[in-house]
Amino acid sequence: MGYDPRMAAPTPTGIVLFDGTCAFCEGAVKFIAMRDDAAYFRFGASQSPQAASLLAAHGLTREGARSLVLIEDGQVYLRSTASLRIARRLSWPWRLAGVLLWVPRPLRDGVYRIVAAIRHRLAGPSNACEVPPPEIRARLI
Repeated sequence: MGYDPRMAAPTPTGIVLFDGTCAFCEGAVKFIAMRDDAAYFRFGASQSPQAASLLAAHGLTREGARSLVLIEDGQVYLRSTASLRIARRLSWPWRLAGVLLWVPRPLRDGVYRIVAAIRHRLAGPSNACEVPPPEIRARLI
């Protein structure tokens, strides 16, 4: 019996859902994509119907998640855990940030919430009309 590519297991990927109206979040997606040498992550704005379906499949809504979301291996990760799990897959030296997963989650999430609360002031308004570069466009869900 020969090899049938239709029967091959899909390449494992992580899906990063982000606030598509936030310039800080859009910058984070660009940052991740540029340092994700294996092209492991795919991206989607949390406002999209595809993201809503993915969140619903995991018992969440966009309003309920209210953070960066990582869906990986059938699990959903939010806030600092999502950020640091993403960092572990990035190129050197960014992957070192993964060691911060050892810090208790309430402390990590406290810092995450502070940054999230001021993210619009840090990065300004989103340029929703901007077309993402091809290397990111190809990885959108």
